[in-house]
Amino acid sequence: MASTTYLFTSSMVHHADMMTAMSRLSDQFQLTAPHFQSKQSDICQAARAYAESQLELGLLRQAAAELSLDANELTMTNTPKALLMADMDATIIRGESLDELATLAGIGPEIAQITARAMAGDLDFEAALTARLSLLAGEEAGLLDKVIENTVITNGAATLLATMRGQGHHAYLVSGGFTFLTNHVAAKLGFSGHYANEIEIKNGLLSGGFLPPLLDKSAKARILAELCSQHDITSQDVIAVGDGANDMAMLTAAGLGIAFEGKPALRAQISDQLSFSDLSALLYLQSYDRADFITP
Repeated sequence: MASTTYLFTSSMVHHADMMTAMSRLSDQFQLTAPHFQSKQSDICQAARAYAESQLELGLLRQAAAELSLDANELTMTNTPKALLMADMDATIIRGESLDELATLAGIGPEIAQITARAMAGDLDFEAALTARLSLLAGEEAGLLDKVIENTVITNGAATLLATMRGQGHHAYLVSGGFTFLTNHVAAKLGFSGHYANEIEIKNGLLSGGFLPPLLDKSAKARILAELCSQHDITSQDVIAVGDGANDMAMLTAAGLGIAFEGKPALRAQISDQLSFSDLSALLYLQSYDRADFITP
């Protein structure tokens, strides 16, 4: 019987601690000795190990999580992809940009509560967006520039983008957020293009609404199909990453969908998951060699 390959990654532990954790997992699950993919000095550590038979991934993942490691099974789908589709908020950047805008406007808790319900899948995306924007009506449009200034890029994102683009592949930022920020983030990281909603501004003030059409979860899956047609590839050639329920359709449609620090509703449906690793782990999930990584 052919062995099963498992990938373990983490940005929460150093190399020595990773070795200790892998030794414990190898003993507990009868894995082979780990083969490290990463360098000892790397922030994101990565190692492969093999099992003679397929393990219960849930049990392996739970044991790995107790050691601050991500565990994923590698299959025939874990190959370099021709196109990356990435959500922005809480994925390519830290936090939710609309929550940041609300904090600057002094109404952070009210909007964060709505955001959390929407990302968990408990509230319709359009209804949540409309409710949050209405609370921002009359705020100065200059707050958008402050959101841009405060934006923090997620660790590993620059390496992920530079490496895939360096291999001649394409990358698109697809967000239920807003173009004022996707334009900035896409340019900074070198995305091929970006898609998002457009916040409405009237006389220098936020109107409390957005300009149609709405980019929601169904739009993300539609854009994936359009990009596949545009680049003459199939959905199997796409890797997609996101964190919320509104990313479900996009991740399911992609050949390789990754729940990155995913909400429970997303993790329940998406088998490939990262909770302790930075975004460079998406390269290991595509079976890239560490020597091929490009760090700008």
